[in-house]
Amino acid sequence: MQLAPGIEAIDLGLYLSTHQALVFSDFHMGFEHSLNAQGYMLPRTHYKDVVDRLEQVFAELAKQEKPVKTVVITGDLKHEFGRILRQEWRDVLRLVDYLLRKADKLVLIKGNHDVQLGPVAANRNVDLVPDVRLGDILIIHGDEEPANLKGTHTIIMGHEHPALGLKHKGRTERYKCYLVGTYRKRTLIVQPSAKLMVEGTDVTKEQLLSPLLQGGIKSFKAYVIDEKAKEILDFGQLKNL
Repeated sequence: MQLAPGIEAIDLGLYLSTHQALVFSDFHMGFEHSLNAQGYMLPRTHYKDVVDRLEQVFAELAKQEKPVKTVVITGDLKHEFGRILRQEWRDVLRLVDYLLRKADKLVLIKGNHDVQLGPVAANRNVDLVPDVRLGDILIIHGDEEPANLKGTHTIIMGHEHPALGLKHKGRTERYKCYLVGTYRKRTLIVQPSAKLMVEGTDVTKEQLLSPLLQGGIKSFKAYVIDEKAKEILDFGQLKNL
C-alpha cells in the first residue's frame, strides 16, 4: 500500500524505495519481562513473535525484488525507562543482530524509553541518533517536535502506537493502523508499533501523546493492518468513521 510517493507500507514496515530503507517503530523489547516483574505471569515469546513477523516483511520485499540496504528504528527499541533488564539486553541484542543480517546498516533513533540504550548500541557499533534524514524525508521518534524542518517534505514518526477500535455486534476489537495527515504543511506518517503483545492506542477515543498530533487528527487518513489477510486497508479520513 502506497502511503505517499515512494513510501510503501508492508505490514509493520515502511519501505522507502529511493533509499532502499525499511523503517520500523516501537518494538519495546523486554516488555513481558517488565510485566513479569510486576507479578503478571506471561510467557516470554515477544522476540520470537517479532522475528516471525519481520520474516514475512523481508520475504515480501524479496518477492518484489526490493533490496534493503538500511533499517531504521524510530525509537523505543527497549521497554524499561531507567535500566536494562537481563532479558531486555538479550532480546535487544538478538534483534539487532537479526536486522544486521538483513541489511547493510542499522540506525537507531533514541526514543523516550531508550534512556539506557547507549551501551547496547555501542556493543554492536550501531548509530544511536536523535533523528534520521533521507533526502526530503525526516524520521523521528515523535515525542518532541522537530527543531528544523527545512528541506523536509515528509515526516515519519512512531511513539503514538496508533490503532483503530472497530465495533461489531457490541464487541470492539483494535487493529494496528497507520495515520497519514499533515504537520506544518508537510506529509506526516504515524507508524504503528511493532510491540505485538498489545495493539496500541485507539486514536478515535483516547488521548494522544505526541505534540505533533495535538492540532487534531480528524482529517488524517487511517490505514488498518489486517494481519490475517496480510493486507492494509484504506479506511479513509477519521472524521468519517
